[in-house]
Amino acid sequence: MTGRLLAAALLVALASRGEAQSSASIADSSPFRRLVLPTPTDVRTAAGRPGPKYWQQRADYRITASLDTATHVLKGRETIHYVNHSPDALPYLWLYVEQNICRRNSITSTLNQPPLAFADISFDFSCGANGVTDGLVIESATIAGADMKRTVYGTTMRVDLAHPLAPGAAVNLDFAWHFTVPEQGVGRMGRDGPLYEIAQWYPRMAVYDDIRGWNTEPYIGAGEFYLEYGDYDVSVTVPASYIVAATGTLQNPEQVLTATQRSRLAAARHSDTAVAVITRAEAGNAGRTRPGNHPYTWHFAATNVRDVAWAAAPNWIWEASNDDGILIQTLYRPSANQWANGEAHRMARGAIRYFSEQWYRYPYPHATTVEGPVGGMEYPMLTFVPNGSSRETTQWELAHEFGHEWFPMIVGSNERLYPWMDEGFNTFIDLHNAALYFAGSAYGDTIESNPLHLATTHTTPGQEQPLITNPTEVHDLMWTGYQKPALMLQTLRFEVMGKDRFDAAFRDYIRTWAFKHPAPADFFRLMRDASGMELDWFWRDWVFTTARLDQAVGSVATDSTGHARIFLSNRGTMTLPAELRIVYDDATSETVRLPVEMWNLGPHFTYHVTSPKRVRRVELDPRHVLPDLQRTNNSWEKTP
Repeated sequence: MTGRLLAAALLVALASRGEAQSSASIADSSPFRRLVLPTPTDVRTAAGRPGPKYWQQRADYRITASLDTATHVLKGRETIHYVNHSPDALPYLWLYVEQNICRRNSITSTLNQPPLAFADISFDFSCGANGVTDGLVIESATIAGADMKRTVYGTTMRVDLAHPLAPGAAVNLDFAWHFTVPEQGVGRMGRDGPLYEIAQWYPRMAVYDDIRGWNTEPYIGAGEFYLEYGDYDVSVTVPASYIVAATGTLQNPEQVLTATQRSRLAAARHSDTAVAVITRAEAGNAGRTRPGNHPYTWHFAATNVRDVAWAAAPNWIWEASNDDGILIQTLYRPSANQWANGEAHRMARGAIRYFSEQWYRYPYPHATTVEGPVGGMEYPMLTFVPNGSSRETTQWELAHEFGHEWFPMIVGSNERLYPWMDEGFNTFIDLHNAALYFAGSAYGDTIESNPLHLATTHTTPGQEQPLITNPTEVHDLMWTGYQKPALMLQTLRFEVMGKDRFDAAFRDYIRTWAFKHPAPADFFRLMRDASGMELDWFWRDWVFTTARLDQAVGSVATDSTGHARIFLSNRGTMTLPAELRIVYDDATSETVRLPVEMWNLGPHFTYHVTSPKRVRRVELDPRHVLPDLQRTNNSWEKTP
């Protein structure tokens, strides 16, 4: 090669290298660059699905407990049968002892966090004014009859095994314990007079998974729960006058219900309207119970659930009906005016039916909701809901808690870290259900746009936090955990993917991860795989950043052919498709939907109008469905 040719080749190589570096730099700043996600494995595939080697642990529970309503002390014994399906030998196990959240020196009681407000509902994370207790007092803890080596750290407990638990092996953990039921158990359980709502009440296994190993984030209030699936056998002993509602199927109705109550309950199983198992006149009447003044033991069994909770009271009205083989039950005190006349029962039936028909059939034998002091909380088959301040708030709270049967009871995500996959997904499915229930009213006709309207007051630069933020660090959980992810999915469904395409993919996600443990990357990948649409740009803006949308109409000009050219720009940090309404001089108009690929070459795009008519006015987002926070630049109008 001659010197001249060599020099020319070097110049070409250097130019190519510079061009490649420039392209890489452009690609790195592109809104369409790939998300950095965990490497796919045989456990979790690149398609966002469980792989051929997917595994998760199993924990089965046998619990017996008794409630002393004079001292408010709950005593219990339990056996946990824990099976190690992981490929790892486990030298120690981690459990949660969540009643310790109310101990005097706990993180929560020490910090005395302010209540978390949601509209007219407040979650008091301080365990209430008189809620400090001794926590969960473990009287004994053994493995095969020998004392287990255990160390308690706040709401977590480590158990060191004599020998590592081999893959495929199982171990039984036996505990005896007691605790005083707090008046207000960080807004999620507690008591109100003779009514008890019991949850987070027994030592339970932490999750060991392929993503993070042991998940041991402490329970301090804002973050909720991440639990293994298993079978439960639970017996609860309460005073004779008490009725118990719980996760699972009642195994001994002949022993705890009167013949009249059993007869009415049997009739309810064939009725599509509410049957009063206990009437208003009978509520609080001791004569309605079985004879004798001794305590009664209620026995429940549940299959493949991630938790169990129960409630008990002597003065409930109890209504029940059948909906497509599911027993719908509402239990409430006579003072609960918003629950009267079967209204709450109709709300419950409507919620379970809508979620079943729209997304995934309800898999449990009953759906029971209990009215009480808790501001709203969910457990498998059982929810705690207050008597709302209006029909609208009662319906929302009741349906929202039932929506949690899908997220996270069926789709078992880690809600202690990712409330947007739990509260947010649930809020999203709640919105249309509320609109249907109140159709034709001002509330029903506007409820679905509520998240969009909230955006203007909850997206202050420098204060808003990304959805991926740990909930214990979030200042505005109502927005970050609930409303913004609902707005995200609404936008994805209607403005990015289209309803049919989104619905098919979202149902696939629910079906694929039912009774399993999806992570955020699994959701992102499955939605892409099932829909055939690249969405990394969307998730980056909505989940990992606080990007803000500002689409603008710059100007309108006429080209040499007499056709208008509309100059658009994306002046914000969020990328979304655009919708353009064009009004012509003859008063006719057309609406053009521009896909997100309009921004492939950068933040400026020129739309060439195909009509030869003169353009009078142009408006971006004419339906006002996008979270564009600077609308003053969304329109252009020809100067007279």
